[in-house]
Amino acid sequence: MKAWYAGTAMIAAVVLWVAPAFAQDDEADDANDKTTAAEKREKIDAMAKEALTTVTSGNESAKALFDKAYGYAVFDNLKLSFILASGRGRGVAVTKSDSAKTYMRMGTVGLNIGLGGQKYQVVMLFENKETFDKFTTKGWEADTQANAVAGQKGANAEATFRDGMAIYQITEKGLMLQADISGTKYWKDKKLNPN
Repeated sequence: MKAWYAGTAMIAAVVLWVAPAFAQDDEADDANDKTTAAEKREKIDAMAKEALTTVTSGNESAKALFDKAYGYAVFDNLKLSFILASGRGRGVAVTKSDSAKTYMRMGTVGLNIGLGGQKYQVVMLFENKETFDKFTTKGWEADTQANAVAGQKGANAEATFRDGMAIYQITEKGLMLQADISGTKYWKDKKLNPN
């Protein structure tokens, strides 16, 4: 039991130590990146359109949820693992009624057995205005593990909104429904939003 407490304390310490580094890395990346904010927004918009098409094309359940949704968000993520898994990315949240956009960032830190990197997209569908507005204005932290269902068969399973959201992940293996995004935090990107 003592080992479990010690392990938990160590994980918490690592997360607290690494989390501020994400913000500094993002600022350094922005300072070194000569791409304009408009060009970054354009690239994010193109990625979001492609990912949303992947989720809704040929997937009746996802298409039905999208049709009912108030809005959606799409993120492009890069996750690296070497004992400590860390990832970050950017995305956009869009209201369907007027196509208003809020550009956002994401970051994740946790323990992971293995070594390597993974690039993937996350598509979130929001059931109502309240859930969408809370996500875009206050941010959101995924603190529970969603059930990952691998492969096209799982992605086509009957999907519903959970706590006002439905989450899909697109990886090299294909589309996954309710992917594991635990430990991931999402927040408004101050540099890419004009207001």
